[in-house]
Amino acid sequence: MKPLNRPGGVIAAGHPQTARAAAIVLEEGGNAFDAVLAAVYASCVVEPVLASLGGGGFLLARQANAGAGAGGSVLYDFFTQTPKNNKPAGDLDFHPIIADFGPATQEFHIGLGSIATPGMVKGLFQVHRDLCTMPMARIVEPTVALARDGFSINRLQAYMFQVVGPIFMATAPSREIFASRQDPEDPKREGETMSNPDFAAVLEALAREGEDLFYKGDIADVISADCKAGGGQLTSQDFQSYRVEKRKPLIVDYRGARLYTNPPPSSGGILIAFALELLKELDLKTLGFGSAASLRHLADVMGQTNKARIEGGFFDGSNEKAALGLLEPKFLAAYKAEILGRPEAHKGTTHISVIDSAGNAAALTVSNGEGAGYIAPGTGIMLNNMLGEEDINPKGFYQWPLNTRLCSMMAPSVVIDGDGRMVALGSGGSNRLRTAILQVLVNLFDFSMTVEEAVAAPRVHFEGGLLNIEKGFEEDDVNGLLAAFPEVRQWQEKNLFFGGVHAASFDPQNSEFTGAGDSRRGGAAVVV
Repeated sequence: MKPLNRPGGVIAAGHPQTARAAAIVLEEGGNAFDAVLAAVYASCVVEPVLASLGGGGFLLARQANAGAGAGGSVLYDFFTQTPKNNKPAGDLDFHPIIADFGPATQEFHIGLGSIATPGMVKGLFQVHRDLCTMPMARIVEPTVALARDGFSINRLQAYMFQVVGPIFMATAPSREIFASRQDPEDPKREGETMSNPDFAAVLEALAREGEDLFYKGDIADVISADCKAGGGQLTSQDFQSYRVEKRKPLIVDYRGARLYTNPPPSSGGILIAFALELLKELDLKTLGFGSAASLRHLADVMGQTNKARIEGGFFDGSNEKAALGLLEPKFLAAYKAEILGRPEAHKGTTHISVIDSAGNAAALTVSNGEGAGYIAPGTGIMLNNMLGEEDINPKGFYQWPLNTRLCSMMAPSVVIDGDGRMVALGSGGSNRLRTAILQVLVNLFDFSMTVEEAVAAPRVHFEGGLLNIEKGFEEDDVNGLLAAFPEVRQWQEKNLFFGGVHAASFDPQNSEFTGAGDSRRGGAAVVV
């Protein structure tokens, strides 16, 4: 792939420094894929609760001048993999901690026994070989400087540190990086400086030596040895056998636009597609954004999507055929009838979107769970706790199938409308991310909002009989929902509970770049 003739593009991400790293690369003539790699490396430093080279993720890549089909678009799956062997529970370092969200608490499991095989490093190097134009050593430079020189903790990251403090304070190596200078028993606070020189050094080493350093060299060896001695499950064979999967994106048409998203075996994209199919026959535009009727329809669709996920035999991502069956006409018809017949009246994830001046688009969503509390010695890298995540272990802990790619709700996506406008988007937010993405798509293509308006607009989320309503809707419209939904929680401010959609857009009609970083998750957008 040739370098761009003219630098430029747009980035939307979860932190200003994440976006800045990508902007530096675009300014130097890199393409969208160079830039998204620069951004994700930076996110591992400045968004450490959400991103780590010890985790995994997905990249939806669409190359410039691709046709309307899936050609020219590819989904890179480098999510985490279950171990090849399963030790007895009593032999594992696997223990609960309580995360304090203020109004609610949640239990997570951490320790060496919670670590799944990480795919991040292998995935980023695969993308680099396939799509990038700049040397890896140059791509990592902005992050090396950040990790070595340090940066100031912002309010959102300080809040997240407080929520998952027991994880980041769990071990001495983790405390060395994340502990507050004011109180070494607590994680860093807003305004404090944080650096990670070990991470800077390991990034430079990876750029020189390649991914084998992580999967076949010293890093894999030390993690495997620690797992063997300390109650983990990963072995050198788990690292050596890990493979990146390249998949054909799932395609769905909606309101004259075409959406390319994460296909099965992951669940987020197929569930968004299912919800869009249910919405096709509803005239939301006439009802108006935020009206009681349109919000009721959205909530009904969310509820039916959850129901179909279970009744369709697709709960944990293990049945790809059943997943695709969600889009079968007969299956859809039953849910359309139930919705149309009514009278009128759930983690640590971050996302990066980049579009460059040539028309390449990159949508990248990554996760480290909440982190296992374990820092790989000498690397500054916290490993994931995916095997301790209830959301992606629906059959219970210790019951995961061996050597299997874990299911995820993450749904990095690219959508192109009939006029050629391209939007790259995705979200963090566990099981709420798919309803966040869904509502941004509806805002764009039903209510004709700009990208900034579509991301900023208030949201709802319906699951398990509870309708969550974000602040920003008219009081009369909210009151109109109370009778239809006996269980309602009204939020008094915009909140990261409702996801964090970071969206980048390019309109070829006027050669205009726009972007929106979701304020719910500290988002930032930069046009180069």
